[in-house]
Amino acid sequence: MLATIARFCVRRRRWVLVAWMLLFVAGIVIGSQVFSRLKDSNGGSGSESVQGASIVAKAAAVGPSAVVLVNGPPVAAASTRASVQALTARLEQVPQVAGAVSAYTSADPMLRAPNGHASLVVVSVRNSVVMMAHMVAVDAMRSTARGAVPGARVQVGGDLGVSRDGMMASQNDLLRGEAIALPVLLVALFFIFGGLRAALLPIFAALGTTAGALILLMAMTHLTDVAPYAVDVITLFGLALAVDYSLLMVNRFREARAAGADIAAAVEYTAATAGRTVTFSALTVTAALAGLFAFGDPTFTSIAVGGIATVLVALAAALTLIPALLAAWGPKLKATQRQSAEDGFFGRLARRVQRQPLLAAAAVSALLVAAALPFLHASYGLGDPRTLPAGSESRQVAATLLADFPALRADPVQVVTRIPAGDPRVAAYAATLAHQPGVAAVSIQHGLRGAVSVVNVTPAGSAQSATAQHLVAALRANRPAFRTYITGSAAFLTDFKTQIINRLPYALTLIALATFVLLFLMTGSVLIPIKALIMNMLSLGAVFGALVWIFQDGHLSSLLGFHAFGAIEVWAPVIVFVFAFGLSMDYEVFLLSRIKECHDEGCDTNTAVANGLQRSGRIITSAAFLVMIVFLGLAAGQTLGIKEFGLAMAIAVAVDATLVRCILVPATMTLLGNANWWAPASLRRLHNRLGLHEAPAHPAGILAIPAAEAPAAKVPAGADVSR
Repeated sequence: MLATIARFCVRRRRWVLVAWMLLFVAGIVIGSQVFSRLKDSNGGSGSESVQGASIVAKAAAVGPSAVVLVNGPPVAAASTRASVQALTARLEQVPQVAGAVSAYTSADPMLRAPNGHASLVVVSVRNSVVMMAHMVAVDAMRSTARGAVPGARVQVGGDLGVSRDGMMASQNDLLRGEAIALPVLLVALFFIFGGLRAALLPIFAALGTTAGALILLMAMTHLTDVAPYAVDVITLFGLALAVDYSLLMVNRFREARAAGADIAAAVEYTAATAGRTVTFSALTVTAALAGLFAFGDPTFTSIAVGGIATVLVALAAALTLIPALLAAWGPKLKATQRQSAEDGFFGRLARRVQRQPLLAAAAVSALLVAAALPFLHASYGLGDPRTLPAGSESRQVAATLLADFPALRADPVQVVTRIPAGDPRVAAYAATLAHQPGVAAVSIQHGLRGAVSVVNVTPAGSAQSATAQHLVAALRANRPAFRTYITGSAAFLTDFKTQIINRLPYALTLIALATFVLLFLMTGSVLIPIKALIMNMLSLGAVFGALVWIFQDGHLSSLLGFHAFGAIEVWAPVIVFVFAFGLSMDYEVFLLSRIKECHDEGCDTNTAVANGLQRSGRIITSAAFLVMIVFLGLAAGQTLGIKEFGLAMAIAVAVDATLVRCILVPATMTLLGNANWWAPASLRRLHNRLGLHEAPAHPAGILAIPAAEAPAAKVPAGADVSR
């Protein structure tokens, strides 16, 4: 089947190239609109915090709000009062705004800073307005507020401001990441492949994959919430996979050309061998991403669907676009002989490791375990404004609220109940909370429709601090006689962490089982899949330790240009795990396919490992280097969560391609010897019937390069291989 697809792409290469060009244009035109439809999810609909927020949203007469900060001149000054009142009136005229309240039109003391030099205007938008209209309203508020109060710095933040700035930061980080990564990628590919045409092959595949990913994500926004970070994560992951798959395909094509095949036969052979490996790799990556379904969170689900679809686009590019480009540019690409262990660095490295396999395995394992230790004291945050770029208005407003407005330092923990606000039980309950530990202020929210009451309990400290989370736990442990729902920012974080912890065993089981089955079908071994899973856990543990050490503890913060605030994004370990696991299995498949190929030719295990590493080591390390460029481009972004993901993925790729694939795999396979290939008799028979093989018997029309591929066995260029 793969050879048939390749044959079609060779014969109809112009049509294939035009189709991918149209996809790229569609991705730019249609996919670029996805940034206006991004929205954070606060967890699954079954969590208490989400249920409580839904009740409040339905009862509220208005939608979310923005906070306009007026900072500088004395609040009591008559000129300031007049200017702020005039600004409030103009803000009420902004389209989609339902109303605005200032420190001069409300008796609420929380709208004035105790220092007397700052005040707030709270602007509410209509409840039924779509998200894009909210973002346009924020832009209009900022335009209206600019210079409205002489001598004052006027900024717009709050929930709407954070959403707007998060959306723009996500878009800017993606553009910046690609602007940095693609030129560097092209230069690196030029030196790795020794030619411009060969360097452009992965670039074209990456551009096509990115365009397809944007279109798929745009479709996803019509079905579920897609978080701002999802676009950056999925598109750059697709770019990384496209580079990986292209490298493998080009390398096999060059080997076939060196064996004497003509262009058409070499492309078909490439599809039948490397194409099979790429397909298998895509399945293992898909298995890793499928683990996100187990969490039951809308955002994780959207990332899983979008990520899997992106993997399929990258696979389609490898099996159609790359063969078409190889058919067009093949005569200009330099051929490369297939190597053995004695031919290069990686083979010699494997031989050195095999001399002291126990020492090598123990040293690398100890290093990875030590690197993982900081993860034991990880703390988490969710959607904190401090993760936004330092120059964003909403982050600056949040910082001023934290410093100058004691009653507004943290978003309140909300106690929601289906009792009318005038019911004396609500007031009595609110009074009991005022003197509870960790409580800074208590108020009853007004203006709700129907039989709904909300008691706002403001925690001492920041919105997602340990104090706020302890307050959530206390409110849930000591409920009044009537039914309550505890919601708010701290409750969202608490429920999200609980949801992840409760669902994690199911996700890990799904990923482990799927990976085990796929690697067993590939190798026929029971021990190799188990060993691969253990090594992946070691390397990912080291990545998580680095994530905490750098971003939570603040090491390297000056070098990387961020300010640590004692937490990492709660979604980061989960997303890094599945995507890094997918990439590590990608490299595992690349290496194992070559090792098994050599073993099937009759080599002993040690020789197969050395030859396999020599034949795949350059591809794996080159791919890892290029993928690191992609993710380091993302780490150059200004949003802290995206920076965390980008750097963590770069570290994961570096650790996996060097310590794990080049040292730990050869060491453990040497220690296991022939046991590497062991399986119970029943499973062996199953593999013989259903197993996948790297070098199948070639159907008619494909270059028949023997498995042993002795140097003298070459197909003359232009030979007729159709018989």
